[in-house]
Amino acid sequence: MAGSDQELTTLASSDAPAGVLVREGDYGERITTVEPGGAEFIPLHERHGKPLQLFWTWTSPNLEFATVFVGVLAVAGFGMGFWQATLAIVIGTAAGAAAQGVLSARGPEHGVPQMVLSRLGFGYWGNILPAGLNSITAGIGWFAVNSVSGTFALNTLTHMPKWLCLVIIVAAQLVIAFFGHNLVHAFERYAFPLLALIFLVATVWILSKSHPGAAAHPIPGAFLLTTGAVFGYAAGWNPYAADYTRYFPPNTSKKAIGWWSAAGLFVSCVILEIAGAGSATAASAAASLGDPTTTFTGHLPTAMADLTLLAIAVGAIAANVLNIYSGAMSFVATGIRLPLALRRAIVALVFGAIGFVVALTGLHDAGARYTNFLLIIAYWIAPWLAVMFCDQFLYRRRSLSEEEGLLFNKQYSNWAGPVAMLVGVVVSVWLFSNQTEYIGLVPTHVPAVGDITFEVGFVITAVIYLTWHALADRGAGSRAPAAVTPGR
Repeated sequence: MAGSDQELTTLASSDAPAGVLVREGDYGERITTVEPGGAEFIPLHERHGKPLQLFWTWTSPNLEFATVFVGVLAVAGFGMGFWQATLAIVIGTAAGAAAQGVLSARGPEHGVPQMVLSRLGFGYWGNILPAGLNSITAGIGWFAVNSVSGTFALNTLTHMPKWLCLVIIVAAQLVIAFFGHNLVHAFERYAFPLLALIFLVATVWILSKSHPGAAAHPIPGAFLLTTGAVFGYAAGWNPYAADYTRYFPPNTSKKAIGWWSAAGLFVSCVILEIAGAGSATAASAAASLGDPTTTFTGHLPTAMADLTLLAIAVGAIAANVLNIYSGAMSFVATGIRLPLALRRAIVALVFGAIGFVVALTGLHDAGARYTNFLLIIAYWIAPWLAVMFCDQFLYRRRSLSEEEGLLFNKQYSNWAGPVAMLVGVVVSVWLFSNQTEYIGLVPTHVPAVGDITFEVGFVITAVIYLTWHALADRGAGSRAPAAVTPGR
């Protein structure tokens, strides 16, 4: 099929709704074929998959050391006790997992990636804000973070130079992400039993060596700092949610999709972050933060330690194939039209190359950079979620055909979204950010408040968005509902 917008919308109505851009090419269920197209609607004859596969799709990428290190940070970095850290881990992860379930459930019905669905709350061009942020966060930021953790593991296991280990890890990630959706799902599925078994045994062993009752020396606001970092890790997957459900048939159970998505994310993150917290109680803070991979595996027998290092390297690949795939998906969802049949695959390679350079520079001082990164993610994702959920609530009675007509309408604007998000991010960071690069006004004077930036950002954004639309609807009077006008 040719690449013009007009031609892309001419499929029979039985295969695609009117007014949407349809992904060209034939793909089906083949895993050795490069996925064509970009962020367009998936035609109905291409739909396949079942909700159960979402469990391993969202479990496997968290079975890696970046997840473990969140728990290490809670104890070794913030001085939390084991049980306090566990409570913060459960609360922060539950919030991110619940959002994941809700967002994932909309994929089959609309047949488009998550950052195309984001246009409903932000408008076509206003959506450049969250889509652009996610393309950088996922395709470069998370890609670099997980590449570094996989590199450390492979280096410790094989003693090869770190730069060579990084090349091996990145190359494997790029190949899988380049081929696209079907190979990504297949890799997560086959990696799942290996990773789950190894990490389960390692977790049990490490917790048996831990000291849950060890004295805690929390820094001011440690609980909220931990909760924010944990939420940032779990919610980091939220802007990807519908990317991996949009190929399902439209009548797929929303409840099953939401449950398996949330369960995979929650179970994997909670177990491994608790393992990290337990590991930190059995070692000094300096060792846990200075050489975290070696310290974590040092609690294990040699054979088990080697298997765990292998699992960490494979887990990093499992995480990053999603990061680079969805990072590229978010970039093409900004509205930049690339006249290439393999535009998503080409963008994935570009982001991978940039992420490789960033990862190479991040092989030093990884702990402090990772903490800041997790908090920054929470700072912008929480306001984005506020817009998404408020828009979904306000226009819950809007028909599917109306929404699909808005998704690819370049004239459609909803400036309440980007304005509310920007104000929410700026004000919450200015007042409440608490990290090494910047400390907000409130934590500067009251350190015990910790970091409640993402909570405040969510509330501010929601209030602005809801107020904006309440005033707009009141001003509209008896005219047509704002939900069906191009500039609501």
